Amino acid sequence: MPIPASPSTARVATAPISAGPVALNAADAPALAGFYRDALGLHERTDDGSTIRLGTTDRDLVVLHHTPDAVPAPQAAGLFHVALLYPTRADLADAIVRAGQAGARLDGASDHLVSEAVYLRDPEGNGIELYRDRERDEWQTDEQGGVAMATLSLDLADVLQSGSGQASAGVPADTIVGHVHLQTADIAASRAFYTDALGFDVMVDSYPGALFVATDGYHHHIGLNVWNSRGRVAVAGARGLRHATLLLADEDVRRRTIERLRAAEVPFDEDADGALGVTDPAGVTLRLVVA
Repeated sequence: MPIPASPSTARVATAPISAGPVALNAADAPALAGFYRDALGLHERTDDGSTIRLGTTDRDLVVLHHTPDAVPAPQAAGLFHVALLYPTRADLADAIVRAGQAGARLDGASDHLVSEAVYLRDPEGNGIELYRDRERDEWQTDEQGGVAMATLSLDLADVLQSGSGQASAGVPADTIVGHVHLQTADIAASRAFYTDALGFDVMVDSYPGALFVATDGYHHHIGLNVWNSRGRVAVAGARGLRHATLLLADEDVRRRTIERLRAAEVPFDEDADGALGVTDPAGVTLRLVVA
């Protein structure tokens, strides 16, 4: 049966807790910023010499921290991919054309029933997903009552036909980080943390070695897998994910999140801007901010 639509169908950022920008430790931040500008059309919002913020004209999507001594740790807990959610299928098509013309190579293309997605990597090996969602009234439920997802072959030619046939001029203004997919050490520990301590709902539990959680009935704001990282925690200061950002819809959600963290006896800190800092069981750092 279809998943009922909700007032937040158009943009998942209105969910109580959703995904925000990812911060990456980059061995060569200026060069990496060039990739995100040229291949993905992200705007360079600020550059203070050590940190480069890229995204739409209104919001950060990827933040690069220049860390020349950072070493790769591809099998440790951390980023599997950051997923940029495009407003329309045509926008996704034009983004794929732009990436191709910039020389970016696709790692894969999948129809997930709820979405259509392509995958690639930036020059430092960070995973990226570009996707568009189908309308929620097209989503189906699985046998456990969650969202039915699959990994099917994507008709890439059909997707491209929906676009202009030209490279996008830049990332569309309504593009957001739709979800962040993390490599983790242990699925059971991650499930307890993200559901009990943070309040996410389990949405998809049918993929071997993986779990997908969200709020507001979305298919997933956070993906978790142990395909490469089982038993391995994050390496502090390594190249790749520095922290992932979770967006709290309002102050009431922030208050409830603090109550959950305290009840679960999960340590957290608070910075001068009110952002909450917390570490998940695999050592992945999260920054929770009111959107």
